[in-house]
Amino acid sequence: MSDTSELLDLIPISQIADRLGVDAATAEAGVAAALPTLLGGMQANAQDPAGAASLVSALETKDSSLVDGGVDLAAVDTADGEKIVRHVFGDNKDQVIATLGSAPGTQSSDLVAKLLPILAPIVLSYLAGKFLNQGGAAQAQTTAQGSGGIGDLLGGILGGLGGSSSASTGGGLGGLLGGLLGGGASSGSGSDPLGDLLGGLLGGGTR
Repeated sequence: MSDTSELLDLIPISQIADRLGVDAATAEAGVAAALPTLLGGMQANAQDPAGAASLVSALETKDSSLVDGGVDLAAVDTADGEKIVRHVFGDNKDQVIATLGSAPGTQSSDLVAKLLPILAPIVLSYLAGKFLNQGGAAQAQTTAQGSGGIGDLLGGILGGLGGSSSASTGGGLGGLLGGLLGGGASSGSGSDPLGDLLGGLLGGGTR
């Protein structure tokens, strides 16, 4: 199973639908939009050595048991999730949510705002298990120096999500993923506002 499929399979869609009072299809569509955006923000920060080191430091404090054997939404700390989202997007958080919520094919900003704090602890727990447990201290040090490591892991997951989600979420999200994985901020042409916004996180302003 690929990292992409493994992560998606961990997301408790039916529990999220019940929590947010929406049907399963709406919850699934929201996750398809919010998850790549969250990972894209982490990827943007990880491209800067200090941002990568900060992310590794956060992973070192996370317990991967949250995702062991399937996620129970009752065990997800959404208050911690809010902190993670603020750290990833910094002052751009509200703008990211508003831009994603208004993109063609995505869900409302309100749904995205509720989903991100639910998804953030799940993603960090998953990354902690994949990265630290398998990579160890040596890989963490490599990441802190800005080469490989967590950035590669995030890039691999984002590549799979981009392939599966771009058709359903429209060109904006596809452009976002392509811009980030292509190695930098967008050209600033204005054709992809979400890509421009997350591209602006490169350089690690949210460290």
